[in-house]
Amino acid sequence: MAEIVYPPVIRTALALFKALDLKIRVEGAERIPRKGGAVLVSNHVSYLDFVFAGLAARPSRRLVRFMAKKEVFDNPVAGPLMRGMHHIPVDRSAGAGAFGAAVRALKDGEIVGNFAEATISRSFTVKDIKSGPIRMASDAGVPLIPVAVWGPHRLWTKGRPRKLLQRHVPVTILVGEPMHPEPGTPLADTTAELRRRMSELLDRAQRTYPDIPPGVWWQPTHLGGTAPTPEEAAALDRPRGARRAEPRPGEAS
Repeated sequence: MAEIVYPPVIRTALALFKALDLKIRVEGAERIPRKGGAVLVSNHVSYLDFVFAGLAARPSRRLVRFMAKKEVFDNPVAGPLMRGMHHIPVDRSAGAGAFGAAVRALKDGEIVGNFAEATISRSFTVKDIKSGPIRMASDAGVPLIPVAVWGPHRLWTKGRPRKLLQRHVPVTILVGEPMHPEPGTPLADTTAELRRRMSELLDRAQRTYPDIPPGVWWQPTHLGGTAPTPEEAAALDRPRGARRAEPRPGEAS
């Protein structure tokens, strides 16, 4: 597969990170195989997660093919870049096509990146996750590798102003132990185990982060921040009409 677009995009991103003096820390990168397929499953706290999660594979000299919603590929600027980097479009009304493309890429020896929460977590905790990456790994016979990313949400996340040129922001990327889904294991059990591992990695990334001021919007509530609780975040994520239909406190349901 010709790589005309991906390498210069990475070089440009790294040059920008250096200019902004972002403090990027990667741990566990040796767990990403130097050859063969694998599913890299990351938490999702920002619009930049695919950039930083992909850096976890750089020490192994691998490029990650991320699954992203089709609308990104329809963008006149981002679309050509996404296609040039051979990422995988996901049409949520016809997900079988993306699933099949991902399995083919895995069998061809590619690393496929997936955000199993599907959308950004406003609470900065791991939401309920989808089983898709587990089924992909099982069908292709490849390992499943959990990853936690923490810090990019300070630059650009859902519901907050973009601060893409903010300097000196620490970014932590932790790579967990690979999982090997067994065909006979109940899917629900493997999904719960993957979410547990992702949550543990994220909690470690948060607790070892070099900048932990109290009361800031970008910290989860259980660490003294003012981010929405998981319940509040779920309410914010519901369609506007559904939120209006909910009873107010004190009203009958």
